[in-house]
Amino acid sequence: MSAGIIALATVAHVPTLSRAEITPDFQQTLVAGARKLGEELRALKPDLWIVASTHWVSTFNWFATCQGVHEGVCVADEAPDLVPGIPYRYRGDPQLAGELVAEWKRCNVPAERNDSAHYTWDYGTFVPLSHLDPAAQLGVVGVPSVLMADLAECGRAGAAIHAVAKRLGRRAVFVASTALSHALVRGRQHMPTAQRVALDQRFIEYYKAGQIQALIDWLPAFSREAVAEMGGRVLATMLGCAQAVAAEGVAFTPAMYGGYAQSSGSGNAVLCLRPAA
Repeated sequence: MSAGIIALATVAHVPTLSRAEITPDFQQTLVAGARKLGEELRALKPDLWIVASTHWVSTFNWFATCQGVHEGVCVADEAPDLVPGIPYRYRGDPQLAGELVAEWKRCNVPAERNDSAHYTWDYGTFVPLSHLDPAAQLGVVGVPSVLMADLAECGRAGAAIHAVAKRLGRRAVFVASTALSHALVRGRQHMPTAQRVALDQRFIEYYKAGQIQALIDWLPAFSREAVAEMGGRVLATMLGCAQAVAAEGVAFTPAMYGGYAQSSGSGNAVLCLRPAA
């Protein structure tokens, strides 16, 4: 594809992936998978990453980061012992971000600009990019999880992302920064329950088969039964974006990078959908 969303990825962001010295052995597969995926995606020569994070939480409105440069120090407010302050600097894409906010409004999706000079990234944005693009080669636009948005609204918001990227001639990669099941317990070594592992594996198999509509149809039940992170909102945004690409007659080549891994009862994987050549 010459413009628009040229690939979609679902990437883990657990805070122990932020620094090599605190990453347990059972999560190394997530790091290796994200790094390999990043190499392959950067080889496609995209212009930017569009990152939807479950840890940037907005109550009412959709936002896009409109800053020309994203620079700061990432601290995980829920786990400052794990992500105590890691500096980052990536360029932004103010034009695309601004057009995205305008497009959301045209689609009756409540949206506003994030122009704050004091805004800093959540670790759900920082951690995946630290492995996908450690040298900060590409631009970044971030979008949040919106508590008042149902899954259908998230899907519409995702479709708008593809429309704007295509209209502006941008080659963009959509990154869904999220776990799958997310019923947390204390102790990062704990796997999800057997039932939730089975649900995650079914989700992964649909994903690896490129069955976008099946995932969209099943997502409400999956999100409820698996206790998906942020109610499945970021997954719904990703799937709405994927559906918009598929509506243009594009077939996907899906892949999984690395293995499935736990973190405090959550299920995590690194997955990708890219249009077939």
